[in-house]
Amino acid sequence: MTTMMRAWVVSDPGPISQSPLALVERPTPIPAPGEVLVRVRACGVCRTDLHLAEGELAPRRNGVVPGHEVVGEVVQLGEGANRFQTGDRIGIAWLRHTCGTCRWCRAGRENLCPQSAYTGWDANGGYAQFAVVPEAFAYRVPSSFADEQAAPLLCAGIIGYRSLRRAQLPPGGRLGIYGFGASAHLTAQLAIAQGAELHVLTRGEQARELAVQLGAASVGGPLDPAPVPLDAAIIFAPAGELVPLALEALGPGGTLALAGIHMSDIPALGYQRHLFRERTVCSVTSNTRSDGEEFLLLAQRLGVQVTTTPVPFEHADTALLDLAEGRVRGAAVLTLTG
Repeated sequence: MTTMMRAWVVSDPGPISQSPLALVERPTPIPAPGEVLVRVRACGVCRTDLHLAEGELAPRRNGVVPGHEVVGEVVQLGEGANRFQTGDRIGIAWLRHTCGTCRWCRAGRENLCPQSAYTGWDANGGYAQFAVVPEAFAYRVPSSFADEQAAPLLCAGIIGYRSLRRAQLPPGGRLGIYGFGASAHLTAQLAIAQGAELHVLTRGEQARELAVQLGAASVGGPLDPAPVPLDAAIIFAPAGELVPLALEALGPGGTLALAGIHMSDIPALGYQRHLFRERTVCSVTSNTRSDGEEFLLLAQRLGVQVTTTPVPFEHADTALLDLAEGRVRGAAVLTLTG
């Protein structure tokens, strides 16, 4: 007998104000060989979900279930799956498949694998009561984090960690962060724990207040000049117009990392004004599983504080609208009970 579950799907990509998500009933998935079935307890609401719902990321399957920051309980093992046991609490993240044999995988850069696949884009994700995941791409969730706090770690945290590494912040250096949402507020704590001087440039009063609480040396608007020359900067906001401003804020030899999967067009750059004196700009593409394991260990050891806005599962569409309009403090997380 087929059991059914509730799930949110991208029914017709478009502006989030026009409700592109629909709450439907679907058969509960059955784990394939090497997969596990997870009863979802919490799922973070990521800006990538918003890009998918609005069509800025073209859906790769009809009626896909978004969500890739999933915390839940293993309830069934697929054939040959033995890494976890039923009852284990695990996390499902963005990266869910790589080929393991291409030049990028062999070099430890599986995030660049041309055959990579992603939760909530290529395969159904966690805006549902149940989800399946290849056990090789699941994470053990640190016991120190409750479900609601653990969920944002699985993308916002991991991508922020990779972005910080890509930004090549020197020890004790000055870091600028543009945009201060789910990923940025976690990355900021890592940087401060490493001795960085943090400068946050973001819109929204709640975001600025949170930045001050977490120890930012200065807080300003996204279009404001940084108060000091920066050694490194990360842009989390999907706003290409910030790139020239951030490059101008860098001191000699500084690096700017662009953390998003989608960004609006970048204005023309002037060589002398924006790039000369060995300033560097780089993108961030997904993450490796090693990034995830390293970050989760660091988050536990450093006692990273995850600021969340809990949202009932039934209001996932509202959560995305609030995210689009800058009304979320920290990370929005869908909570499921029963």
